[in-house]
Amino acid sequence: MKFVCSSQVLSEACMNVQRAASAKSSNLPTIEGIFIKAENNRIMLTGYDLEMGIITSVEGRVEQTGSIVINAKILCDILRSLPDDFVTIESDERLICKIKSGESEFSITGFPESDYPDLPTVSGGFPVVVGGEILKDMIKKTAFAAAENETRVIHTGIRFEITKMNIRLVAVDGYKLAIRNETIDYDGEEKIFVVPKKTLNEVIKLINDEIETVSMIIAQRHILFECGSYVIVSRLLEGEFLSYKSAVPTTAKTEVKVNIRSLISSIERTSLIITERIKSYIRCIFDGGLIRISSTTALGSASDKISAEMQGERVEIGFNNKYLLDALKVCDTDEVTLRLNGATSPIIIVPNNAASPVYESDFLFMVLPVRMN
Repeated sequence: MKFVCSSQVLSEACMNVQRAASAKSSNLPTIEGIFIKAENNRIMLTGYDLEMGIITSVEGRVEQTGSIVINAKILCDILRSLPDDFVTIESDERLICKIKSGESEFSITGFPESDYPDLPTVSGGFPVVVGGEILKDMIKKTAFAAAENETRVIHTGIRFEITKMNIRLVAVDGYKLAIRNETIDYDGEEKIFVVPKKTLNEVIKLINDEIETVSMIIAQRHILFECGSYVIVSRLLEGEFLSYKSAVPTTAKTEVKVNIRSLISSIERTSLIITERIKSYIRCIFDGGLIRISSTTALGSASDKISAEMQGERVEIGFNNKYLLDALKVCDTDEVTLRLNGATSPIIIVPNNAASPVYESDFLFMVLPVRMN
């Protein structure tokens, strides 16, 4: 194998593909590498950790077709350091790969293509097409609510519900819930599946201003995303997802309209005495056109208040400050409506133009309260 291409273009592509290569030592060292295949003046790059794969290709002058697998970290470190605009990479029958740029030269031992695992083949009929920025926004507005621990693996992912002219993303971890809806041009059969959060975080990193749409092909156990020149293949999560509709209150005894920037700033101020070592909660009192927020820890106490429009009963309720801030910070509206049903029911955060039922609005966040002393 021998080819010449732009060192900057190859470096950027390898760094993106590297994120799918395994970062942990394993009994299969090739999955810690990037699979390089050169033919027809294209250099194809693949990273795959047996759960998620990223594939792309770049232009180059291929002088000899061939393939090799090179350790991803070493390859990316070398490409970042190259002094010249172009790089020449060639390998021989002994799997010795030489990387040359300017006066710099490296010699790396690689692995054969036969040792690299095959990526799953994904075919699922007509693809689902979503606007790139829309999908990016939907993932950002829900990913924070997906579970971090793997007690129930299914909840470490985001649930997709695709029906006629609509796509919904749902994430839940037992303390918070996020739902995001969007209208799309789709008239196929209903599709429901759960994608690992790790995969979706990689998808949004690859969506830039030049990518107008993202195509999804859904199979029984895998999904394929096409993002510009990149293809991401991932396994789907299996298991029973929370029946979230029954968990979301559709009525409220108290409704509060509030400027979201003011609310975030007030929570952040009163959270300054809450640390990783000194955990506590914030106490919120909704009454008389004011939201009073306070906290007390071994370090001391803090309090603040902001004005808001209110209807309904007085409510005194406690929250984990981080969970509440996580939900508020992904809102991109000036105002939100907070819906409450007393001190022991979750708070619902929706845009002011929310439809009915509440989970049909553009977005919805739900945060469970904490027991106050």
